[in-house]
Amino acid sequence: MFDAIVIGSGMSGGIAAKELCERGLKVLVLERGGDVQPADQTDWMQPWQLPNAGMIPEAELAADYPVQSQCYALSSATKQFFVKDSEQPYQTPADKAFSWIRGYHKGGRSIMWGRQTYRLSEMDFSANARDGVGSDWPIRYADLAPWYDHIEDFIGVSGSMEGLDQLPDGVFLPPFELNDGELQFKSAVESSFPGRKVIPGRVANLREAREHHRAQGRAPCQVRSLCERGCMFKAYHSSLNTSLPAAERTGNMTLVTNAIVHSLVHDPATNRVTGVRVIDAQTRAGTTYEAKVVFSCASTIGTAMILLNSASEAQPRGLANSSDMVGRNLMDHMYQLLTIAVFPDGPDSFYFGRRPTGFYIPRYRNLDGQHEEFLRGYGYQGGFSRNGGPGQVIGQPGLIGEELKAEARKLGPWTMFLGGFGEVLPNPENRVTLYPTLKDKWGLPQAHISASMGENERKMAEQIQRDGRAMAEAAGGIVVTTIDQPGPFGLGIHEMGTACMGKDPTTSVLGKWNQTHDVPNLFITDGAAMASSGCQNPSLTYMAMSARAADAAASMLAEGAL
Repeated sequence: MFDAIVIGSGMSGGIAAKELCERGLKVLVLERGGDVQPADQTDWMQPWQLPNAGMIPEAELAADYPVQSQCYALSSATKQFFVKDSEQPYQTPADKAFSWIRGYHKGGRSIMWGRQTYRLSEMDFSANARDGVGSDWPIRYADLAPWYDHIEDFIGVSGSMEGLDQLPDGVFLPPFELNDGELQFKSAVESSFPGRKVIPGRVANLREAREHHRAQGRAPCQVRSLCERGCMFKAYHSSLNTSLPAAERTGNMTLVTNAIVHSLVHDPATNRVTGVRVIDAQTRAGTTYEAKVVFSCASTIGTAMILLNSASEAQPRGLANSSDMVGRNLMDHMYQLLTIAVFPDGPDSFYFGRRPTGFYIPRYRNLDGQHEEFLRGYGYQGGFSRNGGPGQVIGQPGLIGEELKAEARKLGPWTMFLGGFGEVLPNPENRVTLYPTLKDKWGLPQAHISASMGENERKMAEQIQRDGRAMAEAAGGIVVTTIDQPGPFGLGIHEMGTACMGKDPTTSVLGKWNQTHDVPNLFITDGAAMASSGCQNPSLTYMAMSARAADAAASMLAEGAL
């Protein structure tokens, strides 16, 4: 028997494993996908070494990756990190479709995440109580602040101190500086729109490697922007680069790959989870592992599926589901609300390398007593680049020799992309259930995912686009492209909320320590735990909750409370 089982080896599972192991617990980590070795990462490959110049043939995309191909990061260099939709089916209605982007392997999606790293604020943790939407968080910012500190110091976050209540500062490495085009935009926006700030994007890439990062075998970011392929320098945080190796160094972790969790074993006499039923992905053999505590970090939808598939006579609606909230309140962020503009009068300069981040505009709506036509708010992520250079002329017919060299030295105008990320409200009708008849090749019920955005999101999206255009034009830009409708639900790849935290066990699944209300030794610390989404990228919050819950669980075990 293990002290603890952690389901999932990705963003939250890696941190949960690290923290539990460092507290001296013997921990089993179950990963449904295969192992990943350094050779599986492809950041070392030059463009001419990539199959099909990085592209995937259209027939293969249509057959195997119809959903995953919606993600910008899918290419011939990264497809090993994405599931084949043909092998991992799920169901979704046409009028409430959900794009589920997945990676089943050691380290999970932490290998190819976007690395934008922001804290939620006190405003975000009190939003549900203030607005009367969703379940009131059982924690507030002060409860999570020291764990944000703990995680930021461990993973390494590059960012700037800004003193904003709606976007708390953290434990930062020096930021990746704004380039000259972005600095000009920053000056124009901040002078034209009081209350708005343009700051360097906060990113989990090492601007510099501190001593404890070097001790982990990590080096500073090489400014190549190939992060979705992996990183031989370990310059960005992933479960593969940092948290799992830290757990391994304790000697307390056992990792089993190709271990698909079927369900949890619940003892109604003690009301405790006693083990995890697993199917070997390759042999389809069944195994049950036993432990004193279970952490589900299987991803928002994966965790909901496991709980629902663990229904029993004692818990007929699914394990830990007396509230009927498991699978409900599925959230994402509004995504792809783009404004693209050119700046013909930008600065006559260039920049070095390809930073792993750009700029960020923190939320500025519904602050300090403001009242919009919609609840909550949004932020923007964006960046400036300059057209021209060798990449624009090589291969053009008729250009050779000196003429080619002269054209390659010419630079065009600066171009800006600006993307709004808006908060999606919790809605119990946005839901994950198990399909009653269709099963996958391992005999498990397929997920049925039904989600749509509402009137609040529609009004917010319209304002996001109005503001994007206004800021671009105020800075001297000419808007050339806009996308006025959010991308498909799920394509923000920030799914969360299917086993939400709350104070009231009748309207939520988890309490203040990420313990399920119904089963005391079952903890959930992935995105399923979120009671609201904020508009900030959520992975840092998942990791902070995981560390906090692991510390609490270890203490409860030591005290005999579990």
